[in-house]
Amino acid sequence: MTQIVVLPHATLCPDGAVIDAEPGTSICDALLENDIEIEHACEKSCACTTCHVLVREGFDSLAEADELEEDQLDKAWGLESCSRLSCQAIVGETELVVELPKYTINHAREHH
Repeated sequence: MTQIVVLPHATLCPDGAVIDAEPGTSICDALLENDIEIEHACEKSCACTTCHVLVREGFDSLAEADELEEDQLDKAWGLESCSRLSCQAIVGETELVVELPKYTINHAREHH
């Protein structure tokens, strides 16, 4: 199992968390399996940015984002060099430190 440290987020994880994830699992699935209800409006099909996360430590251990993910990330709120779509970022053997952005853009919910 690989440890994921989730930094505190005001609504989704106020106290932060340390969770274990099976290598080969997406960060999104690991969060959801541990009751951290990150949005995933496109049902994890890489068609939105609602599951955007910032991988503060362990970023280089993840496989590179493909072109589709990169195109989606360009639309994410608060994009940084350590940004990933959690539905596409697959956990390996290296511990990760993940920050959930303060905001997310959900066009369906916001009627765009």
